[in-house]
Amino acid sequence: MQNLLLTPIEYLKGVGPNRGELLRKELGIYKYVDLVNFFPNRYIDRTRYYKINELQNNSAEVQIIGKIINIKTVEFGRNQKRLVATFVDDTGQMELVWFQGHKWIRESLKLNEICVIFGKCTSFGNAFNMAHPEIELMSEHEQSLRSAMQPVYPSTETLTNRGITNRVINKLMQQLFLETQALFTETLPEYLINELKLIPKKAALFNIHFPKSADVLAKAKFRLIFEELFFIQLQLITKNLIRKHKIKGHPFTTVGEYFNDFYQNHLPFQLTNAQKRVIKEIRSDMGSNAQMNRLLQGDVGSGKTIVAFMSMLLALDNGFQACLMAPTEILANQHFIGLSELAETLNINIRILTGSTKIAQRRIIHEELENGTLHILIGTHALLEDKVKFKNLGLAVIDEQHRFGVEQRSKLWKKNAIPPHVLVMTATPIPRTLAMSLYGDLDISVIDELPPGRKPIQTVHRFDSNRLKVWKFLRDEIALGRQIYIVYPLIQESEKMDFKDLMDGYESVSRDFPLPQYSISILHGKMKPADKDAEMKRFSEGKTNIMVATTVIEVGVNVPNASVMIIESAERFGLSQLHQLRGRVGRGAEQSYCILMTSHKLSSDSKTRMETMVQTNDGFEIAEVDLKLRGPGDLMGTQQSGVLNLQIADLVRDRDILALARNYALKLLKEDAGMQKPEHAALRAIFIEMTKKKNIWNYIS
Repeated sequence: MQNLLLTPIEYLKGVGPNRGELLRKELGIYKYVDLVNFFPNRYIDRTRYYKINELQNNSAEVQIIGKIINIKTVEFGRNQKRLVATFVDDTGQMELVWFQGHKWIRESLKLNEICVIFGKCTSFGNAFNMAHPEIELMSEHEQSLRSAMQPVYPSTETLTNRGITNRVINKLMQQLFLETQALFTETLPEYLINELKLIPKKAALFNIHFPKSADVLAKAKFRLIFEELFFIQLQLITKNLIRKHKIKGHPFTTVGEYFNDFYQNHLPFQLTNAQKRVIKEIRSDMGSNAQMNRLLQGDVGSGKTIVAFMSMLLALDNGFQACLMAPTEILANQHFIGLSELAETLNINIRILTGSTKIAQRRIIHEELENGTLHILIGTHALLEDKVKFKNLGLAVIDEQHRFGVEQRSKLWKKNAIPPHVLVMTATPIPRTLAMSLYGDLDISVIDELPPGRKPIQTVHRFDSNRLKVWKFLRDEIALGRQIYIVYPLIQESEKMDFKDLMDGYESVSRDFPLPQYSISILHGKMKPADKDAEMKRFSEGKTNIMVATTVIEVGVNVPNASVMIIESAERFGLSQLHQLRGRVGRGAEQSYCILMTSHKLSSDSKTRMETMVQTNDGFEIAEVDLKLRGPGDLMGTQQSGVLNLQIADLVRDRDILALARNYALKLLKEDAGMQKPEHAALRAIFIEMTKKKNIWNYIS
């Protein structure tokens, strides 16, 4: 049976070389198996037949039984023609219209024979018409595998223009099921099918394409969604287990001088319980013989940096070097300053390497790295250059990892014969559902409490019409010695958008907060690095009251005295960006505020975003809402969604099934890691095929 499913698609009756080429190019359908797993994206209820006198002008899709009594070609416009047929039933008449494909349509139409038409109706005056309807003779209609719930398949403009309509796909699907006689091999073990009351594979595939009722459709969907997510989880969990067995790491068995001295004598503040728990998890990982691969999630300001620093001290205690890679120079500098302060009393050699590091400085760094006198190197992509060679890199910390591609990260691993331990940090909270799928092969640690003494940031939403009151509030805060951020979405005016741009904003802020009483900094992406640093320095030293900026300040700016964040045109920003920006304040002991300024015209999604920001400071809650609004692909950026080439499951809608699938996959691999038991033979076979190919569905049938 499996061999039949691997037949090239052009051999299916009704396809042939031309259609085969189109199906390959437009839909990625190469073989029978690809067509079986080409699932509908919606269904139309075809249980009801309308009469012509019941039609309404609401462009709903309807089906009508009647006959064609007349066909003519009508000219309109310059050299344009349309084909018009008169269709009648016992209650009235209407027109069927075609704007292209006249020749083959005319040949296929049968006069005065009972048929069923299907399509969208529109009315002109008192007469109804239907453009490009599906037409089927009543005799064919009664015989076909057609179900009450009519499947609608994804399509493209090219396919429609070349006559491969939904009806054609439907016919090909029927042909496929006739040729294969739906002899699909069962893929899940029997005990799992019984335990979860799943319908058999054969029934699931048949009913996803030809459902007789909404009830069987729901059962078919559940079975196929569970299966897709279950196989992805098997893949991710196995990858993690294999890595732990295969990829040897440096066992950091010593907790020595650096770590103990810092922990006992130089900790700037008490660690939270969450931080202690995470350090314990990291210590246990690095103490084993396997390479650590851990994702550290923590909200803005939750204290990830100190956890990373203490992990680096463990590497140093065991005679190894550590590095930290950040996506931007601003952030790399921020880390350099922060870690240098922490390491001040420990006699540790820390250096920074970025695109703007001078050549003389680079020579020193390269030399010290290779002879081992440089302990910690912080930098941007510059760390990946071939010239950068470590004597013995033991730990690589990567900040905001979704900004680095997989290939870039693997360059770091190759700098050692034994790959370093890896700690990936992110302040973008990843919803549990997404983390299970995107990072299912990483171990995950979460810092879920803020350091003591931090007051939650108060967030309010104000319309532009409240600006005078907001400005008064700013003057009061400045009078108390506090500093303000005002963030704009655009640098230069875009003709299409009437949002306030940065320069315009800077001018109006300067008018309302004039010199010499007030002083204002400006920061945006088009400035030279040296100018950015100078402006940032002025602000962090308290020489300016207000920082007017674009989202350049989203990551890595730490000014404890800044207590107010104003986000202009807040409706232009995504939720995670709003949350990141808000995290720039609230870093000192004073009460901090975030004010979201918008116009009165808001879409329902924008309203949801504003309400969510006002209601919660919890990054994970915010990420869940963001996932619902934007979907998983958008949230992570495409380079992360390789695993997620999902064909029927949806991570937001099917989060409960995902959790279920993960639990069952974990349980199975715990009891039978190699899937060697006889009842797992089918699973194992599919799994082996799956690991060769990206698209799991080719091997699930």
